[in-house]
Formats: sequence, C-alpha cells, structure tokens
Amino acid sequence: MSILIGIVGVLVLLGISWLMSNDKKNINYRAVGIMTFVQLFLAWFMLNTSIGKKVLNKIVDGFNKVLSFGNDGISFVFGDLAGKHLFFVDVLMMIVFVTAILGILTYLRILPLAIKYIGGAVSKITGLPKVESFVAVNSMVFGDTSAILSVKSFIPNLSGNRLFVVVTSSLVAVSCSILGAYMQMIPAEFVLVALPINVFSGLILSTIVCPVSKEEEEEIDIKVMIPEKSLFEAIGNWTLLGGKTALIVGAMLVTYVGLIAAVNWIFTSIFGISFTGVLGYVFAPIAWIMGIPANEIVKAGSIMGTKVAANEFVAMLEFMKMIPHMSHKTVGIVSSFLVSFANFSSIGIILGTVQAINNEKASELAKVGLKVLLIATMGSVLTGTIVGLFL
Repeated sequence: MSILIGIVGVLVLLGISWLMSNDKKNINYRAVGIMTFVQLFLAWFMLNTSIGKKVLNKIVDGFNKVLSFGNDGISFVFGDLAGKHLFFVDVLMMIVFVTAILGILTYLRILPLAIKYIGGAVSKITGLPKVESFVAVNSMVFGDTSAILSVKSFIPNLSGNRLFVVVTSSLVAVSCSILGAYMQMIPAEFVLVALPINVFSGLILSTIVCPVSKEEEEEIDIKVMIPEKSLFEAIGNWTLLGGKTALIVGAMLVTYVGLIAAVNWIFTSIFGISFTGVLGYVFAPIAWIMGIPANEIVKAGSIMGTKVAANEFVAMLEFMKMIPHMSHKTVGIVSSFLVSFANFSSIGIILGTVQAINNEKASELAKVGLKVLLIATMGSVLTGTIVGLFL
C-alpha cells in the first residue's frame, strides 16, 4: 500500500509542477521522463539489488575511511575531547578536513572534469542546456553558491526561466564538504543515495515549472573553478574555507536551535502545543504521500518542517533522537529529504550570490524567491518519495 501511495505522491508532485508551469506547451516531457527513469533506476539499483548494495557499502566504507583520517587530525588537535560526541569537535571539525580533500581533488582537475563531462552527458541525453545541467551536477559536489559562481559569466544573459532552473536545482543539492557531518548524524547510505537523485529532482520539477531549451552551444570553462597556482595553496585556501564553513554552521545552529526553543516555549505557553508540533501536523499530509507509515507522519512532518523553517542541521540533530524509535522506511525517506539546502536561510544566501554577479538578475530572482524555495522543497520531497518506493 505504501508503494502505491508513493507512486501517487510522485504523480502529485509532477502534477502540481505542471499546474504551476508558465509555459506548458514547451515542457520537455522527454527530459522529464528520462530523468525520472534514471532516479528510479538509481534508487532500485542501490537499495534493492545485491550488486548495488555492495557498491553502496563499498562507497560508504570508502567515505568512512576518509573520515577516519580526519578523526586522526581532530584527535591530535582536541585530544581527549575527540570521540566524546561533542558536536563542534566531532561533526563541525570534520567539515574542515573534507573541504581540504575537495580542494586537492579540484586542483588536480579530477572533480572539475568529472562534473563537466557528467553535466555534458546529462545535457546531451535530456536535451537540457549545458549550463543548467552543469550547475545541477556541480551543486552535488560544491554546493549552491559555488556552483552558481562557476557559471557567473553566463548569469547576466540567462532568461528568467533559465535562472530559475539554475538556482532551484542548486538549492536541492548539498555540498560534499559537509557530507561527513551528515553521515555522523543520519545513516550514511541514505546520504549517498539522495546525493545523485537530488540532481534530477531539482531539474525535473524546475524545468516543468519554467521550461528551458537549448538555444546555442555553450562551453563551460573549468579554469574558473581552479584559481590556485599550487597544490599547497589549494590545501591552505580550502582548509580555511572549511574552517569558515564550520564556524558559520556552528553560529547558525546556536541561533536557530535557541530560536526554535524560544518559539516552542511561546507556542506551548499560549496554545498548549509546540511550534515544531504544529509543523508536524502541517507537514503530515506531505509525509503521508511520501509513503511514510501513518503512525509516524506527524513526527516525520515535524522534522521536515523544522528543516524548511531552520536548516537541515537543526532537523538532523532532532531526528537523531528519533531514529532508534522509527521504522527503517521512515528513516530512509526522512533522511533522504533532509539532504538538501532547501530552506529559508539558503534563499538569502543565493540572492546574495547572484547580486554579487548581477544586480538586475538578483532583482528578478527576489520576485520569485518563495517560488524557488517551494519547488526546491518539492524536489526534496520527490527525492524522499523515490527512495521510499524501494524500502
């Protein structure tokens, strides 16, 4: 029954996107069909086949090995504090190490070339423009702002629809630099499964809402992604970037966790129910169409609502406490949903990034900011629903 509900959920998401489309005649149904098939195949292969499970386990083991190297560095600096489940030490400091690894792979051109050719393949197979495909794939590795900055020369000339697709698809993704942090809070296999599926979720829904087509051949220059002149410069710059990211995430968590606690107290005092409890009921219908068992939809909805209102870290911290008491299916669906930057604070960051490139485009984007967040959130819902079909 839950599988049938999940299928209906996918159709509902596609249907809502179609109703919101500003150019129904030019929707690329072929691209939508291909990308949906790829999503289903990836989820089925990684979650339901013995080969896929082995591959996924090997990838998880590889990531865990890399994280163990980072733990050596953390233990050296923090001594006995390491491994004591201190969020700042064990989770945030891992961002520093993983970001440095990304910097090395970027300087060696391994990641830029992989992103360029995978994005090119997506563009060729689906018929979508290269810029949109490149940004979607790039966001999976470097996150939303870096992905947008990598195509900054194209931004001033993008149509409204193309800008919408670029921004929305980048918002559904996450940066690999914080995967290590995620994997210490929620099951690693669902983090890795959600990562590629997110690429297509954002593209599917955004290109239905704002259809785009290839207008001319565009060449992506990966040199923009590699400003460093030496390997040691790359290691230094990316380590500092990781440190800044860790501090920013920590500062945001202090604020958001505190604010949510305050709002919960106010709601409980006045209405007898917490703010996150209200969010649980608001998001419960969405959790239900994703295939989450009926007896868990309110708790799951509370986590989903917290993620949109605050950010994924706040939601994951709350979800960690619930995981032992929830079904495997719910854990997989909610975990996959959480692996994205689709929240209110990210919209402001994206707007600031585009404004740094072109004020006119930033003004255009500001007018559809809430629409971008809605479709990006629906993209996260689509990812969770697809994953749920195979659990």
